[in-house]
Amino acid sequence: MAEVVYKQIADDLRSRIVSGQLSPGEDVPTEAELAQQWSTSRGPIRNALAALRQEGLIETTRGRPARVRTRKAHQAVDVSIPFTRWATDIGAAPGAQTQEVSLRKADAEKAAALDIPEGASVVDVLRLRLLDSRPTMLERLTYIEPVGRLLFGVDLDTVSITEYLISHGQGSASVDHEIDAVAADDVDARLLEVPVGSPLLRLRRVSRDAEGRTIEASDDRYLSDIVRFTVAASGRSRQGDAYVRPLGSA
Repeated sequence: MAEVVYKQIADDLRSRIVSGQLSPGEDVPTEAELAQQWSTSRGPIRNALAALRQEGLIETTRGRPARVRTRKAHQAVDVSIPFTRWATDIGAAPGAQTQEVSLRKADAEKAAALDIPEGASVVDVLRLRLLDSRPTMLERLTYIEPVGRLLFGVDLDTVSITEYLISHGQGSASVDHEIDAVAADDVDARLLEVPVGSPLLRLRRVSRDAEGRTIEASDDRYLSDIVRFTVAASGRSRQGDAYVRPLGSA
């Protein structure tokens, strides 16, 4: 009988969490409150809470009630999915606030990333991305000039840049990703609303077209308490060398 009761309690709490009746960060009713509600001892209550903790729905801390966990959005990095489509797929409302679109001369770093001469014209985009109106990621995008010029004629707050460029014949055929962590600089801190120096997940991307021409280099910085990256891969490339390498290796 006690086993049936604990499952009923777990099912009820799970339903309230999934429906949003109990929101992320909100306290779950205390053991005493649940025992009174279900007219049972604390044993079944603790078993129910343990089950929900194992499922990742709640977190417990000594000396305070259990709390509904804030779930992180997962983004696969072994495939290239536009932020707008990814947000929609996970059931979130995507948003964008474009800070800058500018034509300028490539410095040495951007020239190397795009495989163009230093001083060649490039188009830079700085855009804040949001999930459900919450600042989530800051994009620093750099395009070779023929591709980037297409972005001056569109409201970048309302479109997926990736899909817009594809519709204009400028899609990417291959994408290289590199993941690391960085400390938030002044611009990151202001737009992502975090203290300077806060840890951010960074995803750097280099995109090439079907002819092998590099068309985009990006530096995307994510809030690590909202997003985590996932990778599904064999761990070996077709040439037999490892995908994961220590810094400084060839």
